Amino acid sequence: MTGTHPTDSYATLVEEELHLTLVELSHSCRASSDQLIALVEEGVLEPAGTDPQDWRFSGRSLRRARTALRLSRDLQINAPGVALALELLDQIDALQARLRRSGRG
Repeated sequence: MTGTHPTDSYATLVEEELHLTLVELSHSCRASSDQLIALVEEGVLEPAGTDPQDWRFSGRSLRRARTALRLSRDLQINAPGVALALELLDQIDALQARLRRSGRG
């Protein structure tokens, strides 16, 4: 069976509609603002806005922050290491999507 799960499009819609402040993201991830700022500085998270008090994070950022924090905690790696791991995971996801589209995956 090719295609996506019916809830995938709903989840994507929710992610696109969700906008969190730094404080709200911090509470949602159970992380300090400093941890999240470090992830922004490494390019792991890309908020809208210019200053931390004006930042708005998407639902995708929430999912990405939780993954980043889990990697940091479980593997005990720093923010640059987390950024590299997430970049590699993104590349794997992109390759898997290409395989699915070509009918090979």
